[in-house]
Amino acid sequence: MISSDVLDLRRARVATSAIFAAHGAVTGTFAARVPWIADQVGVGPGGLGIALLMPGVGALVAMPLSGRLVYRFDLRSLVRVLMLCWVGALLLPALPSTLWLLCLTLVAYGAAAGLADVAMNAHAVLVEERYGRSVMSSFHGWWSVGGLAGSAIAVVAAREGLGAPAHFAIAVAVLAVVVLVASLGIVPHRPEPSLAEPPAFALPSKAVLPIGLIGLCAVFAEGASLDWAAVYVRDLLDSPAATAAATVSIFSVCMAVARFGGDWVVRRLGPVTTVRISGVCATAGALMIVLLEPVGLVIAGFGLLGIGIAVVVPLVFAAAGRSSEHPGRSIAGVAGIAYGSGLIAPGIIGGIAHLSSLTVSFGVIVGLMVIMTLAASVLRR
Repeated sequence: MISSDVLDLRRARVATSAIFAAHGAVTGTFAARVPWIADQVGVGPGGLGIALLMPGVGALVAMPLSGRLVYRFDLRSLVRVLMLCWVGALLLPALPSTLWLLCLTLVAYGAAAGLADVAMNAHAVLVEERYGRSVMSSFHGWWSVGGLAGSAIAVVAAREGLGAPAHFAIAVAVLAVVVLVASLGIVPHRPEPSLAEPPAFALPSKAVLPIGLIGLCAVFAEGASLDWAAVYVRDLLDSPAATAAATVSIFSVCMAVARFGGDWVVRRLGPVTTVRISGVCATAGALMIVLLEPVGLVIAGFGLLGIGIAVVVPLVFAAAGRSSEHPGRSIAGVAGIAYGSGLIAPGIIGGIAHLSSLTVSFGVIVGLMVIMTLAASVLRR
């Protein structure tokens, strides 16, 4: 007979998976309706590029506040409230009719995303500790599934002529129910009263900076690939738009699949060896992108790159949560470094491409994957 503690732990794992999927679904839903939002506001590529920087700005500003929140409030209540705020924030981007209002709403949207992200990862670290084995990668796999599902449903809604306001309202109602139901299975938890309270606005500590470096490399590669893979395949390889779009999908699917198998690999090889092997895989994929010309092999390179970086970010969050007595603050620090990397990656790739070529830009990713491989030892327990 299974004990009640084991059942509660399994329920917490299912609940955390649902929370991650809901978080990803909001991101995927918004991303797929960006063209509608741009048309509604009446902005071109330049204005839209500025607006799309704002969620990252909001997240980077809000994340240092999350360490104090995780310390002061019960984790179950905190995850529930912050996730409901994040789901509700999906309504904001469909409202503005001017660029400056869109930027303002996207800052709030990004702040809600960042706070909810830290809280759910702090709970995921708690669940993993109670399991006594790696389960973090599967949580991030469910985030990827949520993102793919949200974007797929958004594509269908757009084809049926459903405007973003109505679509977002339906999505918010459904995802709010998912969050409320899932939050019932989240583990109640408060830090020990003897622990010193973290600062209200906590920047990354020295302990998490090396861990954040690995996250920076992985998220840079992810952000650059998501934004530039289609352009690379279309412009440099003279491939059709459909092939270019399929490259991004293959990259994303490879990441999601690898994350679901990542925990099995981590349990057998440990985090350090896993990141080293992942780094070799990602480096090989990046080299295929830079050195080869047949489009099939380049797309395979993007797939290998996705597989190589997929497990790294979950391991980085798990390591950060174990690195100090305040997991919320440590996760927030690593998330800020990693997400900052994702924020600047598309611009850096574009800038280097403007000065030289897109091939040289992706050569930077090769170098970062080598650094990630060599720095894997910082994840040792």
